[in-house]
Amino acid sequence: MRRGEPRRMALETAARADHGELVLDFLAYLEFERGLSRNTLEAYRTDLLQLGQFLDRRGLDALQVGHDELAAFLAELADGADGRPPASPATLQRKTACLRSFYRHLRREERIDHDPTARLRAPRKTQRLPKVLARGEVDRLLAQPTGDTPSALRDRALLELMYACGLRATEAIELEVGDVDLDAGLLRARGKGAKERLVPIGRSAVHALRLWLARGRPVLVGERLEARLFVNRRGGGLTRQGLYKIVQRHAKTAGLDKKMSPHTLRHTFATHLLAGGCDLRALQEMLGHADIATTQIYTHLSAERLKDVYFDAHPRANAD
Repeated sequence: MRRGEPRRMALETAARADHGELVLDFLAYLEFERGLSRNTLEAYRTDLLQLGQFLDRRGLDALQVGHDELAAFLAELADGADGRPPASPATLQRKTACLRSFYRHLRREERIDHDPTARLRAPRKTQRLPKVLARGEVDRLLAQPTGDTPSALRDRALLELMYACGLRATEAIELEVGDVDLDAGLLRARGKGAKERLVPIGRSAVHALRLWLARGRPVLVGERLEARLFVNRRGGGLTRQGLYKIVQRHAKTAGLDKKMSPHTLRHTFATHLLAGGCDLRALQEMLGHADIATTQIYTHLSAERLKDVYFDAHPRANAD
C-alpha cells in the first residue's frame, strides 16, 4: 500500500454519510411533519434499507449517487435478484415515489446540491388489474357469517362495511364508535397521511352495524373503556392480523380464498360503483385518493367487466 493511502481511505470513509442516520431523519420528517401512517413509514424504511444494501454492494454513497445508479437499483428490483421474484408494477411505483421523496428531503436539508430523481421513472411493465369479485361472489361472501354470536355479528358488520364503504384494512380497524353515524348513514374514515373523509353507508351495512352495536360488541367489551368499533374476543381493538384472518376464514368457506384478500373488497366496491354509473371524482373522494390517476385504474376494471358481461350474455358474441 502506498504511503498516505490508509489516511486517504480513512478520510473518505468518514466523509461518507451514515445511511441509517439519513433514513431515520427522513422518517422522522414524514411522521412528525407530514403525518404519514405507520404502515407507510415501515414501507419507506424497508425501501430505503434495500437501497442502502444495493449501494453498499457497489461501494456507493446515498449522497453521491446519480440518476443512473438509482435507475439501476429499480431495474434490479424489476428483474428480480438474489432469489427474489420481480417486483410488481405497484411496488416499483411506490419505491420510485419513496426515492423521489427521500432525495427531495435531502435537497431541502442542503445535504445534496442536485436531485438525482428529477428524471427518474419506474421501469415500465404491463400493469396487472386488481382482482374484483362479481356481485354473486360478494353475496356469497357476505352470507358466510351466520348465527347471532358476538363474533358472527362482528364479522357480518365488518364485511358489510368494508364492501359498502371501500375501506382499507387499517381504516376499518381504526374506526371508533364515534366515527359512525347510523342515523345519517355516514362514517368518518382516517386515510393515508391522517386525512379524514366522509363516506356514505348503505342500508345493509347500517343494519349489520346496528345489530353488532346492540347485541355483539357490548358482550365482548363488557366493562372496558374501548373506543374502537371492531374488537376481538377479549374486547380489545381488532388488529390487522385479526381482520385478515376473519376475511380469509369466510372467503375460504365461500370458495373465494384463492381470489381475494381484504383489499379485494375495496377494489370491488370501486368497480361496482363505476359500473353503476358513479362519477369518477366522487369515487376519488370516497376512496380517499390524493390523485385521480390512482382512481382511473377502476375505469379499466369496469371496461374489462363489461367485456365479460358482453361475451357471457350476447347470443352471438361467441358465434363461429
